[in-house]
Amino acid sequence: MTERSPLARPFPALPTIEGVTPRIARARYKEWDRCDLTYVALSEGTAVAGVFTRNVCSSTEVELGRESAAGGRARALIVNAGNSNAFTGYRGREAVDQIRTQVAAHLGCSIDEVFVSSTGVIGVPLPQDKARAGVDAALTAAPCTWEQAAETIGTTDTFAKGATTSAIVDGRTVRLAGIIKGSGMIAPDMATMLGYVFTDVAIEPALLQQMLDTCNRASFSCITVDGDTSTSDTVLVFATGKAGNAPLRTMDDPGADAFLSALDDICGQLAKLVVRDGEGARKFIEIAVSGAASDESARRVGLSIANSPLVKTAIAGEDANWGRVVMAVGKAGEPADRDRLAIRFGDIWVAKDGLAVESYDETPVADHLRGGEIRIGVDLGLGDGKATVWTCDLTHGYISINADYRS
Repeated sequence: MTERSPLARPFPALPTIEGVTPRIARARYKEWDRCDLTYVALSEGTAVAGVFTRNVCSSTEVELGRESAAGGRARALIVNAGNSNAFTGYRGREAVDQIRTQVAAHLGCSIDEVFVSSTGVIGVPLPQDKARAGVDAALTAAPCTWEQAAETIGTTDTFAKGATTSAIVDGRTVRLAGIIKGSGMIAPDMATMLGYVFTDVAIEPALLQQMLDTCNRASFSCITVDGDTSTSDTVLVFATGKAGNAPLRTMDDPGADAFLSALDDICGQLAKLVVRDGEGARKFIEIAVSGAASDESARRVGLSIANSPLVKTAIAGEDANWGRVVMAVGKAGEPADRDRLAIRFGDIWVAKDGLAVESYDETPVADHLRGGEIRIGVDLGLGDGKATVWTCDLTHGYISINADYRS
């Protein structure tokens, strides 16, 4: 990993999830001295739900993952780091089929229960010999820690990312543990980069998918680093059913609300960790939009601000240039009225009713912008729609990382 982000968070103590066993190995997809293949074995009957990139040039892994998730069951996860295997035609498909066949034979399960993700350089087929050797090594490796698994799935990440939470369902404590990787090429239409949540709750796949779709809209689909949507973005939730609760089948079942709240919590934690590791980032930015025509309209306005290079560079330079926020609101293509618009930095309103606030003092705003946690508020004054999105600043570090990405 490169220099640790100043916005990094320490890796938390994640619980053991019954029915889940992570292992790591060296496939040597790149010339680096580290593990780069993760294998997670899942107990028989594990339910799965997923959200995937809408990038039309998505990888074979995404296409097959989407098809397999529709089946609702999983026995294994393989994650390759250093090679995205995207835009690689039939050779990329052969590599994924080989991995799925290899793991399925080991577990005695259907290949449709084996999920594969790959991340890294686009356009280079996944080397089948290295994948085969890496999988062989992983299948017999000793179980690893969650932190080791999180480190292994990373590419340009500067710190391992994990989160945990719990809920009471049917009188039983249900545990959730999640890991995620992502640092650049972050502007999800669905999820973000590669993220995995493991839980011991007993739940029907259809309800798990419904819950993930709900949680995704307020978490992974509300973050951006650079406005680019990856070809490989995937978030999967695996539920082993080992907690011993009466299986959740509908939102009317006791405990369903509690589990949904826990899933929403862990998705939010993981999504924000990705932003905190944005390539070259020095500031974590929260943008709260209110008064919009609808919640979805508010989200789009927020992402327009969050994706603006002019806004992000102003924050990097600690410049309280609220005019750039006005610009980003206006270009969003959503209902807005210049003469009702209000903008704040931190707790200080700098503009209201289409004008600069007469008593505006830039000193406390400048103090706020010198910090690492930046809050921007926008009130459109049109309705009850609201949303919060998260991004980071845009620095020279982002250019340096991506100018040399393949070297």
